[in-house]
Amino acid sequence: MLTPKEQMPIICKGVHTLVNEEELFEKLKKSYEKNKPLTIKLGLDPSAPDIHLGHAVVLRKIKQMQNLGHRAVIIIGDFTGKIGDPTGKSKGRVALTDEQVKENAKTYCEQIFKILDIAKTEVRFNSEWLSKLKFEDVIKLAATTTVARMLERDDFQKRYQNQTPIGVHEFFYPLMQAYDSVELKADLELGGTDQTFNILMGRALQKSFSQDQQIAMFMPILEGLDGIEKMSKSLGNYIGVSEPSEVMFKKVMEIPDGLIIKYFELATDEHPDQIEKIKAELDRGTNPRDIKYRLAKIVTALYHTSEDVEKAVEYYEAAFRKKDIPDDIPELLIEKQDAAIGDSVLQLIEMGFVKSKSEFIRLVNQGGVQLNREKVTLEDLNRNIANDDVIKIGKKHFVKFKKFII
Repeated sequence: MLTPKEQMPIICKGVHTLVNEEELFEKLKKSYEKNKPLTIKLGLDPSAPDIHLGHAVVLRKIKQMQNLGHRAVIIIGDFTGKIGDPTGKSKGRVALTDEQVKENAKTYCEQIFKILDIAKTEVRFNSEWLSKLKFEDVIKLAATTTVARMLERDDFQKRYQNQTPIGVHEFFYPLMQAYDSVELKADLELGGTDQTFNILMGRALQKSFSQDQQIAMFMPILEGLDGIEKMSKSLGNYIGVSEPSEVMFKKVMEIPDGLIIKYFELATDEHPDQIEKIKAELDRGTNPRDIKYRLAKIVTALYHTSEDVEKAVEYYEAAFRKKDIPDDIPELLIEKQDAAIGDSVLQLIEMGFVKSKSEFIRLVNQGGVQLNREKVTLEDLNRNIANDDVIKIGKKHFVKFKKFII
């Protein structure tokens, strides 16, 4: 096991908010000294079983902590799902049936183990303990907080101000989720920033039960392919963890350049030191597309075999090449059977694409000439031309070679 000092940068990589860092370091020290893993808690709402990279942000963080030797407990909220978490909604969510919860939970588990280490993961259903609480226990649980505290939740506050009905039973959702932390004696709970109220409620309830308070870790919301909105299947800007490798690779290549580092931090397991090197490369002027290409390979490899990644790269290259070359481009007839690129320079000049042979050579030296999307060097001028080869001169000019065939 790494020392607490070595673990901290890995655990804190990409984290939006941590409550709090000093407590986490102390927990890691005790864990290290006693050789006892921390209990990491994640609660999952079983109402939306399709996982995309946005959902996977917290799962990747758990996987990184599993790699450090810690233990994950995934709580399937089958009991809380019957109430429905109103987070971010203007009205209460429709409660789920037992059958819906079980089916969604099964789908969830199939997907989360594409990310998590199954040997270091325990899956629990919170009906195990919540269904056994007596009414007296529920009253005691309710007595640990106030209505004013509940109305601090943004969604409750907005609904109250807009005179939208709030069921009393809805107040029990954050309390029950917090009670999960008490039951597990969780050392750390994590979720998205939209789960801030619920996770902090867990800390407060543990204190009421005279337990050590869990660390509250909040991961950022990951923007989707549009670079603006939160990744969402309904918005169509998502990358699903179960999508085919060629689809996943292509979608990663479509993210805006400004999100490259954020995706490295949140969607991969790359070490913080490596990400700093990537930042330095971008600062030095490395083409963002080249960095994104590496990102696409890394992300795709997390969910697919190496063979699938190779196929995805081949598929993307073929598709990109086809997309990059216009359909309607001028053709250059080459009558010489064994003609090379150098043989066609005079004809390229005559077509008006280059001013002179020296201008063509200058463009080659600057990397401004490509044959089938590969940069042409001076040595390549002796390369034989094949029928339908496409040469690109500068940024805009394309010419397709057509050999005279008798």
